[in-house]
Amino acid sequence: MKSFLAGLALACCATTVLVSGCRRDLGTAQGVAEEFVDQHYVHIDLQSAKRYTVGLAREKINEELRLTAGQPIDASTRKPKIHYRLVEKKESPSRASFLYEGTIRAEDAPEFTRRWLVLARKEGDHWRVSNFTEYD
Repeated sequence: MKSFLAGLALACCATTVLVSGCRRDLGTAQGVAEEFVDQHYVHIDLQSAKRYTVGLAREKINEELRLTAGQPIDASTRKPKIHYRLVEKKESPSRASFLYEGTIRAEDAPEFTRRWLVLARKEGDHWRVSNFTEYD
């Protein structure tokens, strides 16, 4: 019984370490940029993406929300599978830029890639996405 409890405790600790290691640090420019990319491009959740924006990026999200109003994206929506990787980053104490390359796979369509340039700036104690651009 003691060995079972010890094994269970070890498994719980390992799971906690793995889960906490997978969370991104939203106190960093890169963590905020990647959370924005996940919400905007992977999950197609513009309201969630908007939380990480300021300035021009927020205006762009608001425009996307306006253009897609009445077009629900929910669990029944067929979403593409998107995987991305960081290609380049440039950081300073108050500004940062990240270039990501995304691979998009949709049913009944050929795979294609896009590049997303995500700019971030420090707003008080928090990093926020200040602009983003998509390239072929």
